[in-house]
Amino acid sequence: MIARMLAVLAFAGLTSTSVAAEGPKSFRVDYSVSILGLNIARSSFESTIEPRTFSVSGTVASSGIARIFDQTEGTAEVRGNFGDDGAQGNRFLLNYTSGKKKKSTEIAFSKGTVTRALNTPARKPDPKAWVPVKKADLVSVADPLSASLVKASGLRDVCDRTIKVFDGEMRMDLRLSYVDTGTAETRGYSGQTVTCRARFVPIGGYKGGHRSIEFLKNKSKILISFAPLGTTGVYAPIKVSATTEIGTLVVNARRFEAVSQ
Repeated sequence: MIARMLAVLAFAGLTSTSVAAEGPKSFRVDYSVSILGLNIARSSFESTIEPRTFSVSGTVASSGIARIFDQTEGTAEVRGNFGDDGAQGNRFLLNYTSGKKKKSTEIAFSKGTVTRALNTPARKPDPKAWVPVKKADLVSVADPLSASLVKASGLRDVCDRTIKVFDGEMRMDLRLSYVDTGTAETRGYSGQTVTCRARFVPIGGYKGGHRSIEFLKNKSKILISFAPLGTTGVYAPIKVSATTEIGTLVVNARRFEAVSQ
């Protein structure tokens, strides 16, 4: 569960209702993930942004010291539309292998409402300890990739709102508040960023009283910095940090650039 939650922290964003009146533009963002200064994962995502539609696809793999304990590789993709409630995925698909175990998650949406969620193999949680996801919790939500598309009129407007995310099993809110603006420089990008503090609020789809969940809810300090994807009006995470029970997890963009205009 904690691996799924941290993946959401790494790529979660938010959306507003404005849409850039431009043709399609494509971007490539590569991330490295580390904890206690040790590299544990790498990911690469490509997104295509059009005035009313979008697509995101990418790969994630364990790396560095993490491969000694657990070799994980996966792919994820989503296509969707920009609606009144922001980015709305139509179908989210995740496939990954952890060790010798193959797993997949598929989520179908209709105008931001989950119509189907399938995890293979199916999980059988203890009903006495499990906090269920209610039907009302699956309205106006985003999958992790759709949630990574940020539309705002400017840097200062990115924060001060709530991200509602469903990853196929867990439903959570990330409540953002403004911290400050700054700058960042990496391959393909040199410019302004905005940093938001994110408060993690579990809604359902998790084991009640779980130590990691309780830490993230009550003690974790989560900061997400966003940068613009060209002139599309879309923002994406360029850096994420989150304190955990074993140290600070850091997600850094090693590449953040347009691949076509």
